[in-house]
Amino acid sequence: MRHITTHTSPATGLRGIGDTSWQPRGACHGMDVEDADATFFPLPRDHEAIADAKELCALCPVRRDCLNYALENDLREGVWGGLTAAERRPWHDGLSRRIDYSRIVAVFNGRDVHLTDAERQVVIDHAYVRGWRPDRLATALRISPKHARDLLRQAANKVFDRDRTLGVPRRKKPHAKPSRPTTARAAARQPVSRPVASASVHAPLGKAA
Repeated sequence: MRHITTHTSPATGLRGIGDTSWQPRGACHGMDVEDADATFFPLPRDHEAIADAKELCALCPVRRDCLNYALENDLREGVWGGLTAAERRPWHDGLSRRIDYSRIVAVFNGRDVHLTDAERQVVIDHAYVRGWRPDRLATALRISPKHARDLLRQAANKVFDRDRTLGVPRRKKPHAKPSRPTTARAAARQPVSRPVASASVHAPLGKAA
């Protein structure tokens, strides 16, 4: 807790898992170290201290960042983000399946966020549906273009397998139909057929043989 209550340095430039730029805005920032340890690391049955910590966390503007920090760095002791160790246990156990769409939107906005496995897959699926090129996905996830190309190919195969399982017919290209004139100008360019006169009508009259 000493690091949080005294930390004033700017963002580290690392991914979200190492981002500590939120700490100076915390409600606990500037607290005496011993008081902070007693408040946020109480004994399991010290309900009064736990209530004090939760009350302070409830007013904190970076409560969500504090919780993410504890989850991503596997901090399983103390009160973080207003949750005790026991209350955070299901979050720790299901961290790889967590989907926080605010973090996904942050990636789309260009921020380098440490995504969970589930959040990362949402970004990949979105990139495939939107027709992203591999270099764009590579920039968003901070990976190589070759790796991004493989991920997009896997997303395409997943969609193909899903459609085949559900019996969704593949789209067919429509056959081109011969165009017909629809305007008066186009109709005027068409050849006009005229009746051919019978030969007997114009034959000269002569003597019978």
